[in-house]
Amino acid sequence: QVQPVESGGGSVQAGGSLRLSCAVFGYTVSTYCMGWFRQAPGKEREGVASILVGGGGLWYADSVKGRLTISQDSAKNTVYLQMNSLNPEDSADYYCAAGRPVSMILDSTCPLAPSGFRYWGQGTQVTVSS
Repeated sequence: QVQPVESGGGSVQAGGSLRLSCAVFGYTVSTYCMGWFRQAPGKEREGVASILVGGGGLWYADSVKGRLTISQDSAKNTVYLQMNSLNPEDSADYYCAAGRPVSMILDSTCPLAPSGFRYWGQGTQVTVSS
């Protein structure tokens, strides 16, 4: 059973930073997509960043470019989301997810759409105060 496990959420003031971690257990394939998503109360879940594990491609939502950075440590089967210059609009539950979407199979790209990911973590809360 593939299981992503998030950690690192918390509360921070506007302008501050947080780093989220996602360890993936049970995935026996060498190449797959990992994504970070967030969902604020009353809003739909949105993708913020994704990475091709075993390949290195990176993708970001326009709203977070320049502030959030996704990275991987293959030896630890862990993906990180470094979040800088946080603002109250970044407050949400953050989820990591893993999968092998069609886009990865066809052209080695990872989507930002939640539907492209099969395995989901439980989420970690991020609160940014003004």
